[in-house]
Amino acid sequence: MKIAILVEGETEMAFKTKLQEFLKSRLEQRMPRIRFIPQGGRLPKEEKLRRVVENLLTGKDAYDAVIALTDVYTGTNDFTDAADAKAKMAAWVGNNPKFYPHAAQYDFEAWLLPFWPTLQKLAGHNKSAPRGAPEQVNHTNPPSKRIKDIFESGGLQSYDKPSHDPRILRKNDLMVAVNLCP
Repeated sequence: MKIAILVEGETEMAFKTKLQEFLKSRLEQRMPRIRFIPQGGRLPKEEKLRRVVENLLTGKDAYDAVIALTDVYTGTNDFTDAADAKAKMAAWVGNNPKFYPHAAQYDFEAWLLPFWPTLQKLAGHNKSAPRGAPEQVNHTNPPSKRIKDIFESGGLQSYDKPSHDPRILRKNDLMVAVNLCP
């Protein structure tokens, strides 16, 4: 089985290795081939998304499935929440049983918030973790901004998503984030 995963950019690419390890430990011999396909910072919308998905699902090197991962917080008002984002992507692509839209309620970094002790260690600061469920951290102070703030408070280094996200995920159990971020 071959699966294409459309992601916004470098931040989600940092998740690839951890996701593959997670799946391999659960799927053993049935592990699909997964290809992350970054979309330059933002997933396409409407007709363009439909064309991208159709191209991946047809032809000589066709994929068996396409997953699209987007943030609700994209800097635009395209989506009101994760359910709205998933519904719109599904409508844009059309009735295609091989397409699976998914959305982070605000941004991908919500999946990093459960690993706050790791963030504290990397940032060199003991700032308290945000309260509540990671996916409910809101637009006015989204997860990515909270992570940036702890790094700025620590003063050791600036937060760099592509280099820090794999380090945050490396020694943590992804199941913790799975259970906290439905």
